[in-house]
Amino acid sequence: MAMNHATQDYLLPCGRDVELVWDRLDEVDAGRADAHELGCPHCRATQDSLRVLRGLTRELVDDDTEPSADLTGRIMSAIRAEVRRRDLVPLASPEPGEVRVSDQAVAAVLRFAADSVDGVRARHCRVHRSGEAADSLAVHVELSLAIAHDFDGDSLDVVRERVTAAAGARVGLRLARLDLVVEDIYDA
Repeated sequence: MAMNHATQDYLLPCGRDVELVWDRLDEVDAGRADAHELGCPHCRATQDSLRVLRGLTRELVDDDTEPSADLTGRIMSAIRAEVRRRDLVPLASPEPGEVRVSDQAVAAVLRFAADSVDGVRARHCRVHRSGEAADSLAVHVELSLAIAHDFDGDSLDVVRERVTAAAGARVGLRLARLDLVVEDIYDA
């Protein structure tokens, strides 16, 4: 009998392991059950459940239905969304315990602040924890922008002020570093 850590602690009330019941299921079905297997209500109920499981598993194996063409794309989108939600940034809270928000939510607030400056369109925004042990609310932000062709270069200071203010006032984070990257120019 092959025991593993996942199932060896799953004993039936009679003391038999479910894995043993599974291993012997073919023997029982072939009429070679031992005395315990013939009389134990726990083993018999487990055998019935395992037969149903085995039947359903065979149906799935035999099912030749093709998945929809976009199934893989939808699954990958869900996985990517889940991964993005795991990048959480801690927030200040007057209550005990820890409050966290996704870096994507913080990025949306900061992009909106940059978009409020005339002649600026925020594009990508990456938010990373700064790693400063003394300041858990400090983040590094890289914000890429497209600017109008007649955009005044000094207005990047306005973008910097608004993004910094939004991080502090709207989210409660401190920008330890803000990198503004102008990656495109557009006609206004």
